[in-house]
Amino acid sequence: MNMNRLVRLAFFVFTSVLMTECLWAEENSMKISDRLASGKDTVRIVCFGDSITGIYYHTGGRRAYCDMLGIALKRIYPNAKIKMLNAGVSGNDTAKGWARIERDVLSRKPDLVVIMFGMNDCRTDITQGPFISNLKKIVHRCREIGAEIVLCTPNSVYPIEKGRTVENLAACAEIIRNVAKDLSVPLADCYRAFENIHAANDMEWKLLMSERIHPNMNGHKLFAEVIAETISGKRVVLKELPPHSPSLSFTFDLLSDKRPINVIAMPPYDRIIPEVLLKLYPDAVINMTTWPVAGTSLSDIVKWAKNIRAMKPNLVTIAIPAEFNLSTESSYNYSYEWILNWSLNRDTQTWDTFAILPSVIEIHIKTNDLPRANLARRVILGKDIGFVERKAGDNSPPKEIIFRWIQAQHKVWSDSRQMK
Repeated sequence: MNMNRLVRLAFFVFTSVLMTECLWAEENSMKISDRLASGKDTVRIVCFGDSITGIYYHTGGRRAYCDMLGIALKRIYPNAKIKMLNAGVSGNDTAKGWARIERDVLSRKPDLVVIMFGMNDCRTDITQGPFISNLKKIVHRCREIGAEIVLCTPNSVYPIEKGRTVENLAACAEIIRNVAKDLSVPLADCYRAFENIHAANDMEWKLLMSERIHPNMNGHKLFAEVIAETISGKRVVLKELPPHSPSLSFTFDLLSDKRPINVIAMPPYDRIIPEVLLKLYPDAVINMTTWPVAGTSLSDIVKWAKNIRAMKPNLVTIAIPAEFNLSTESSYNYSYEWILNWSLNRDTQTWDTFAILPSVIEIHIKTNDLPRANLARRVILGKDIGFVERKAGDNSPPKEIIFRWIQAQHKVWSDSRQMK
């Protein structure tokens, strides 16, 4: 075979592959949205990525953007039948993702793969070449089994964290945009969505973050909104979606099995919580550990919280007193985030955590008059955990408010068990 013929053959193969990619994108661009709208069959969606995708303490350890995306799509397509599957693993870059794609993604027979990598690919000591190559391999392999793809840029991060500079991550996001364009893949530009908020209001951006790298559930709701709009062309808002419920499932499971529970609570709830639980389970054995707050600072509370995971609790109750609301918004937000972070298991949850806002104990002060009250509420929502607050016009004693809330959680838990 002469050189000219080899060149013609190579060109033919290249153009054939390119045409196949383009035709694939054109023919399938509306396939998933049409199937979601019709509701005739189940659409299997795998979210594939690193710890940003996986379920960890950042978002409360029970749900992440994968779950939020399912909720968003159901709002847009009420008749849709959706199976959401999370394939996020902490510490993964695209090389590690590629190594497990068959087991964790393709074996689940996805109709759509939502891909979000980059946070671990774009450190200062990692070159861009393998990142581009791996991303393209992942896209091609998913297409080979007939799955559609959405490529996502990750969130932005605090200025410098473990080699991830703003410049590196911005470059990473641009690489993902270019790969999406080159391969005709729909793009969910989450990085741009985060940075648009950051440019407009620094505090609003910080309220999306669990710490310097990982978004909290507020950020994951934003992920889901952006990805859902990429799939459907329609905007949905998840900001006020309530936290995961029931909030005390581990506690009620243990108590219903007549097993002892270990409770950690800040005063005065170290006294109130056992009294309330004993109303529901009179024979309960409750081992109480008081979380000291009197005479301490927010930083002291954060330090104490670092011991919680080793204590293996079944229930943690956080109630930051009103007097700790006097620090700056930024420092208060960051400290509160870490108090909540340390109060949760690192991976998926194995115990319950909930928060009580100062309005419950401050009977004669309106919630809106308490410093940082709304800020605290938004930080707690970012952890997707249950919380108790005093409703307007409710002058009930704190114990009664706590009892009503726990009783309501117990009903949700009981109803869910009966449905199984």
